[in-house]
Amino acid sequence: QVQPVESGGGLVQAGGSLRLSCAASGGTFSSYTMGWFRQAPGKERDFVAAIATAWRGGRTYYADSVKGRFTISRDNAKNTVYLQMNSLKSEDTAVYYCAARSGDLPGLGYVRAESYKYWGQGTQVTVSS
Repeated sequence: QVQPVESGGGLVQAGGSLRLSCAASGGTFSSYTMGWFRQAPGKERDFVAAIATAWRGGRTYYADSVKGRFTISRDNAKNTVYLQMNSLKSEDTAVYYCAARSGDLPGLGYVRAESYKYWGQGTQVTVSS
């Protein structure tokens, strides 16, 4: 099993950029689907992005709200997944969580939090307007 650990959060002005990292130790990283979710105060945890395993060509998935602004990528040699966030908006303010599950997922499984078994503790991203 893997244990995700997020880093890279912080305070940024609207229009700025941040890159989140998630190091996942303890398993065969390349065989895990990796996802990013976020939760704003008083709201549910929402899907942000996910990346499939190499078996599915590392296909990427994005929430409509972040398409064209965020990019998810993975470095299997470093057991790390990244979330590059550009053109940040105040509504992107949230705690961002990294999640993992073994293998790939069918259909819309990538966007469902319950599809992921392993979760990090989260990292705060605050975008000031």
